[in-house]
Amino acid sequence: MVTLAKAQLDEVDLEILAVLTRDAEVTNKALARGLGLAESTCAHRVRSLRERGIIRDTRIRVDEAALGSPLQAIIKVRLANHTGPKVTALFDALAGIPRVLQVFHVAGVDDFLVHVAVQDATALRDIVLEHITVHPVVRGTETQLVFELRDGAGLLAR
Repeated sequence: MVTLAKAQLDEVDLEILAVLTRDAEVTNKALARGLGLAESTCAHRVRSLRERGIIRDTRIRVDEAALGSPLQAIIKVRLANHTGPKVTALFDALAGIPRVLQVFHVAGVDDFLVHVAVQDATALRDIVLEHITVHPVVRGTETQLVFELRDGAGLLAR
């Protein structure tokens, strides 16, 4: 669907997406003014991008440290076997763990990367021991601390 959706995007859509990617809180009035569009046209375009699934959601990003979870880590998870239902069940379980920010199902030596934010090393250990290694399909884990995280330029950077 992404290929089809991409084919349906014109330059105005891409400009709207570029602005919203930088500032999701921009008002329709400011967005329309900045792009030289009528407010009604701009609102229609944004609504269409949402309806087509090109804009999937709008999220608030929080400062994990300000919420008492200054320690971030990536937990690499390796599986003992790779049957579809077991992989799907583990994926769902990992995504449902409190303090998990993102879960990536990946190819390579590791099968999942679990990005977490916790208050301290004890809480990190508890996630690994109480929520991840308890699954019989999990063969092993490796934890890497995140020293610093920066956003990339993104898909629409020019």
